[in-house]
Amino acid sequence: MRLRHWMFALLFAWAATASAAGPGAARKQVEASMLVTGFVVIEKDGSVGKLEIDQPDKVPGDVVRLVEVAGNTWHFEPPMVDGKSVRGRARMSLRVVANKVEADLYRLSLRSGHFGVEALTPEELQQREDIIKSVSMRPPGYPRLAMESGYQGTVYLVLKIGREGTVVDAMAEQINLRTIGPPVEMERMRSIFAGSALKAARSWMFAPPTTGENASAEFWSVRVPVDYAFHGTRLPEYGQWHAYIPGPRHPIPWASDDLDANESPDALLSGGFYEVGKSFRLLTSLQHEG
Repeated sequence: MRLRHWMFALLFAWAATASAAGPGAARKQVEASMLVTGFVVIEKDGSVGKLEIDQPDKVPGDVVRLVEVAGNTWHFEPPMVDGKSVRGRARMSLRVVANKVEADLYRLSLRSGHFGVEALTPEELQQREDIIKSVSMRPPGYPRLAMESGYQGTVYLVLKIGREGTVVDAMAEQINLRTIGPPVEMERMRSIFAGSALKAARSWMFAPPTTGENASAEFWSVRVPVDYAFHGTRLPEYGQWHAYIPGPRHPIPWASDDLDANESPDALLSGGFYEVGKSFRLLTSLQHEG
């Protein structure tokens, strides 16, 4: 019964996106996806001592099992404090995807994951002096052509922040769409969304860290998801499937050594920014094979 329930939800998600427009070739790019959040306790040796999923009663049982089985195989770079390994607690965000294999059969997999420092309240963030903080991040307007064409999506930016707190460079690492169209049109819309997000980002201001090991860095890199959704659009609730068309991931020249291969940007939750290099590094495969 549970399986049938979420299979129906998958079909509904695909239909909602595919009905917008688009040929059969484009529909094949659509994937059903959800973000699953929680936390993991990382032991001194890098193994996982505990894994908890947020609101597991709202997540399909097969997804819960997928995450728990994979979590038992994870091994992280041990957390270090003053040169000694310590236990660490990481906020977990996982992109789970479901691909149709046959008419009523789907294959679940973990596409990407993010394991960041434990969530802090806005007040706690403002008190921290060893992390980069936002000062001004005015959101971009909705591109007129994208709005008229009915397109929605998310742009995942990587920003290079200079010592004065200004954005000295910026790139769109990935652009995911939630609307189907001809391939040429979708590529054009990705460029339009990216241009809009980058234009806004170049005027943003940040406060660099003043203490800690990174305070003397020449620059800092942050990831920022920028979501484009129509006013009044009802977004999927936690644990619900939604359809999207993932875009290609582009390399970021100045941050190539700091970006974890397992940490694709589309595992990040919208509404915040994430300092590159501050997450826990997973040494093993995200997806358990077996």
